[in-house]
Parts: sequence; structure tokens; C-alpha cells
Amino acid sequence: MKLAVSSTSFADDLARGVLTQLEWLDLCAAELEADGVVFELRHFPRTDADYLAQLKKMAVDLGLTVAGLAAGEVDLAAGALPLALGLGAPLVVCEAPAASEDPEAWGAFTDRLKTASTAAKAANVPLALRNKAGTLCPGGAELKRAAKDVDSSWVRFALDAASLAAVERSDALVAATILAVCEVADVEAFARDGDPVATALIEGLRGYRGFVVVDRTDSGGGRDALHNALERLQRALAEERLHARRPAAP
Repeated sequence: MKLAVSSTSFADDLARGVLTQLEWLDLCAAELEADGVVFELRHFPRTDADYLAQLKKMAVDLGLTVAGLAAGEVDLAAGALPLALGLGAPLVVCEAPAASEDPEAWGAFTDRLKTASTAAKAANVPLALRNKAGTLCPGGAELKRAAKDVDSSWVRFALDAASLAAVERSDALVAATILAVCEVADVEAFARDGDPVATALIEGLRGYRGFVVVDRTDSGGGRDALHNALERLQRALAEERLHARRPAAP
């Protein structure tokens, strides 16, 4: 299991122009010591081939893996595929539209997801459908329903860690999860001893081999706080792995 940092974690700085994408990559490697990064579509100042190549080359030079490209709503997923190819991103993360009482909303969503999955297959870049509160897919059950309706092996899941912790390892939801998402609302407290969010994350990711992307959703807490949180999380995960490898007492 490896840790990635999303550009969402620095959305305010990127939006204000006090941090560029190139500086963000350097920050993730030098200060945060992350294993990888997830770009978000809305944070690109330009998308020409030369700029994408520059981002990809810098990530390689810094030893960062591009873990994915987050497109936002599913309508944007197909258009994000060329960017994913330019960056070398192995997947595009997308979300369902906002929750709605309209009985036609679900069908319209899955129709758009089918279209996106066809484009994903053609580009050889799978989609990772993310569950998120306030959307038509707030939990794992809705992700599985969407995947069943679309019936495409190019639709996989970006499941939140709490949902991952709540299901059995034999559940098909786990097998189809190609990215795990951890939203951090309080970066100052995250991953401290006894922190319930970190505890749930570690429990849910036992045996998970993919990237865990950390999305910092609070506007407070500086870079040092995020670095400390990631360091505590890495230490806790290392201790968990060591404990799992120890032979049982006779």
C-alpha cells in the first residue's frame, strides 16, 4: 500500500496562484515525502502536450508515481482521458451527479457512465467511480448498482476508506476498488494515537495493495501539519504490517 496526495489538498493555494502545479509536485516529494500524486482536472492552468510532458517528467524525476487524474463529474471523464494519457495516469476518477428526487436521474447518470466507459476502453484507461456524500452514489452499494447497470470492466471504484473498512474482504466491492480515498477534515488531529479516522483507515486497508489518496478538506492546518499526519499514518501502517507478519505465539 502506498500514499498519494491529491491536488485537492492544496486547492486554495492553487486557486489563488500562490502555488503552481510544478511547485505542488516538488512539495509532495520533498516536504510531504509522498509516494504518489493525484492531479485534479480543475487545477490545470493549461493542457497542451508540452505542459503535460513537463509535469510527467518532473514527477518521474522526483520519484513520484502519478496515481490518477480526478475529473469530477462523470460528464467530464471522457474529456479527461487524453490528459490522463499525457500524464501517464493509470486511471481517471469520476463522480456521480448530485443526489436528486427525479426518478429519471439514475438512468441518465448510468447512460453517461456507459458513454464514458466506452471511451475509457478505447483509451485503455479505466474509470474509478468515487462514492461521495450528496451524490447519487453516497456508498458502496450504489457503486455496485452503477457498475451492474453499466456492465463494463472499465468501470472500477475509488472507494472511501470507511466504506472499505465496513465490508468483508470477500465482497466484490473490495476486488473492484483500484483507489482508496481518505478525506481528512482535521489535519492537525489526523493519525494521532487513537484518532478514529486513522484507526478506521488502517483497519480498512489491511491487505490493500493499491494507492491511498489523501484529500485534505479543511482549509486550516499548514504543510507541516499535513506532513506530520502522513508520517504518522505511514508509521502506523508499517507497525500494522509488522504485526501481521509476526508468527502467532505457540
